[in-house]
Amino acid sequence: MDNVILKLILAFVTGGFLLGQVMSYLNHRRRKLPAPPGLEDVFDKEKYLKYRNYKRDAFRSDMLEHWAAFILMMALLLGGFALIDELVIKISGNKLLQSLLFLGIAGLISDLIATPFNVYDTFVLEQKYGFNTTTPRIWISDKLKSYLIAAVAGGGIMALLILLYNWLGSSFWWLAWIAVTLVSVFFTLFYSTLIVPLFNKQTPLPDGPLRDKLNELARETGFAVQDIFIIDGSKRSNRANAYFSGFGSKRRIVLYDTLIKTMNVDSIAAVLAHEIGHYREKHVVYGLVRSVLQTGFILFLFSRIVNSSAVYEALGASGPGFHLGLVVFVLLYSPVSLVLSVIGNYISRKNEFEADAFAARYSDGKALARALRKLASDNLSDLTPHPLYVWFEYSHPPLADRLARLE
Repeated sequence: MDNVILKLILAFVTGGFLLGQVMSYLNHRRRKLPAPPGLEDVFDKEKYLKYRNYKRDAFRSDMLEHWAAFILMMALLLGGFALIDELVIKISGNKLLQSLLFLGIAGLISDLIATPFNVYDTFVLEQKYGFNTTTPRIWISDKLKSYLIAAVAGGGIMALLILLYNWLGSSFWWLAWIAVTLVSVFFTLFYSTLIVPLFNKQTPLPDGPLRDKLNELARETGFAVQDIFIIDGSKRSNRANAYFSGFGSKRRIVLYDTLIKTMNVDSIAAVLAHEIGHYREKHVVYGLVRSVLQTGFILFLFSRIVNSSAVYEALGASGPGFHLGLVVFVLLYSPVSLVLSVIGNYISRKNEFEADAFAARYSDGKALARALRKLASDNLSDLTPHPLYVWFEYSHPPLADRLARLE
């Protein structure tokens, strides 16, 4: 039985890797196509050459990183996980500590493999093409803060799940579902006030022509302007962005300072109307509900296999453990996860169309179209993505589709 499980895991990991490589290659080849009708002016001749070179270099870097991650996973499956399990058993006899150490070591190994590629992407690739503004000091600080958050928040949640499992056995899933749901709601409400300030400074939008324009938009849409903030995204990148988070009294719209520097008042108002559209259409709330239901489904399925002896035998481990069951489940669950990801991306793309339509009703649709075109140009975005790649990977519709809907 253990060989069957191991073969399934190897097949799923290999299949997922090959699927990703094929989609990336097909999408990369599409970059040779001419721009869709109406988008010929998004890139001038010089910027088009820059776009092609950037995407070529990024494709090669991504391919190498994916191969490194694939080889690492194969090494872990074919004995690496068993060695880590033996190590944590020697370090401690406490089951809780064993699981936390195992997951921490495995995560650290994975991060160490990914770090050289991240350094290259940030300080070579992004620097070469004019996107990077971060410094080695900020990068190291971000990395250390990310480790701290993972240890405190991630480790805390995982410790709670393990304690519930040790207490209730396979029936732990329903209480764990409640706990994870409460944590998810908490972070949705307080992400912008607890996590973001660790990395960026957020300031309320000051008085001026932009504020006046947004006051008018707020009256029409019923959204409080005091919930609009500017974030200093320029300390890390020249890319412009905006996002919406939270709900109820904790809702917040955040505009990157790079967006304000590169767009006029009408375009920014249109972008803001789009973000307000996500709130008015209740996309955040619906997304949270879907996430909660999916978490319950995952925990229930996990509870069905975590006690199986075939789980740890498949990895070559000497005995059972919550962490071993978690590793096997995540890998066996990958086909289901892929399907749910495709569905989630479809819903997300649909939500973007709805937010665009909302923005066109309450602001200047042409200004939004200009903003989308400028964002695509400044960020060197693909204009001709492969349909298969869009279906699997895109949470936002391609630019041509969004502009067609707006028109």
